[in-house]
Amino acid sequence: MAILQTILSFLRYKHVKCLVYTGDKNVKGAEIVKNARQRFNIVLRQQPEFVFLSRRDWVEAGTWPYFTLLGQSLGSIWLGWEALTKYVPDVYLDSMGYAFTLPMFKYLGGCRVGCYVHYPTISTDMLSRVTDQTATYNNRAIIARSPILSAVKIAYYRAFAFIYGLAGSCCDVVMVNSSWTHGHVVSIWGARECTHKVFPPCDVKEFMDLPMKSDAGKTQHSIVSVAQFRPEKDHPLQLRAFHEFLKGIPQDKRKNYKLVLIGGVRNQGDADRVDGLKRLAEKLEVTPYTEFRLNVPFSELKQSLSEATVGLHTMWNEHFGIGLFAGVSKNVMLSTPGVVECMAAGTIILAHNSGGPKMDIVVDHNGSRTGFLAHDEKTYADAIKTILGMSPEERMEVRRNGRDSVSRFSDQEFQTTFLNATESLFK
Repeated sequence: MAILQTILSFLRYKHVKCLVYTGDKNVKGAEIVKNARQRFNIVLRQQPEFVFLSRRDWVEAGTWPYFTLLGQSLGSIWLGWEALTKYVPDVYLDSMGYAFTLPMFKYLGGCRVGCYVHYPTISTDMLSRVTDQTATYNNRAIIARSPILSAVKIAYYRAFAFIYGLAGSCCDVVMVNSSWTHGHVVSIWGARECTHKVFPPCDVKEFMDLPMKSDAGKTQHSIVSVAQFRPEKDHPLQLRAFHEFLKGIPQDKRKNYKLVLIGGVRNQGDADRVDGLKRLAEKLEVTPYTEFRLNVPFSELKQSLSEATVGLHTMWNEHFGIGLFAGVSKNVMLSTPGVVECMAAGTIILAHNSGGPKMDIVVDHNGSRTGFLAHDEKTYADAIKTILGMSPEERMEVRRNGRDSVSRFSDQEFQTTFLNATESLFK
């Protein structure tokens, strides 16, 4: 979607011919454009040309089970070389995070180069978690428990960060999608003068159209989480926080509260994670008050959000906080909404106190609160208690402020800031 939004922006320049490097196979350019129109409602007045590449497997994480960062980066160089030898552009713009292709196109291809960074390949937060020996989805427990293995991984990360910084520093224009990403890119690449914040486009019309009714007299409150069942989404934290909240609720009143986990299950790994979450819910004795809804239709997703009191988000250091939708016209949910979409739907968002939600999204709008932030099971439980303890009028004010605030992330705003940032590439 980001690539096609970029092309849509570049149509302002009549003398510019847009080409897209793609690793898609067994598909024609016209089909890609048609799918973009059907899935994302992006209509291009002029169809771009497509350069089809055959080496995409080299940048897939599955190709590199160990030393993944290094392997994918080396793979991107091999893929980038194929791209450069098939077509040499005047301006090369990377929106996939392949920073190691930037010096190749600049110094071997003689191109002006720019990039749009969604998430840095490595960040200072990743370094700190390894240094602190914290076990996470990208720092295995066996490494976190071993001072020697941790020291080796720190050395590997630091060496990689140095090379990554050299690659990124050659960029003529850098765009980032959030304040969090901006801080990490500037820290590692050192390209503050040419780095611009360009918030991603959020098509939230489907959610803005949902009626926002007062919940006065409402006795049943749902706390809805919408996220793919991936490790970084931290669903176990949601269950533990809900358990902590219910501990303060009398037994006969607990039936008035429900945690609803909605998400897509893409493969067996996701299915296994859902089974593990169900076992955790049983252990925490919250199964009677917890519901899992998997691969739901888009209409059901909207209905769930329209009925929810709280929208729950627990991913640590999410770079921004939006979701992309595919197949809306077919009434099927193929991806999941983020913090912005939940706010547009009229829920009171409770997001992780880090990354884009903290720095850019769940911030005061016109001096008024737009949502809540938390970082562990106790602060999440306390926030849920605070939200549900507010009067219906107080909740409505937060819901309205949240919905009004998302206008900052419109398609038009993205095009304006994107074109302003890249203008120097076309002079």
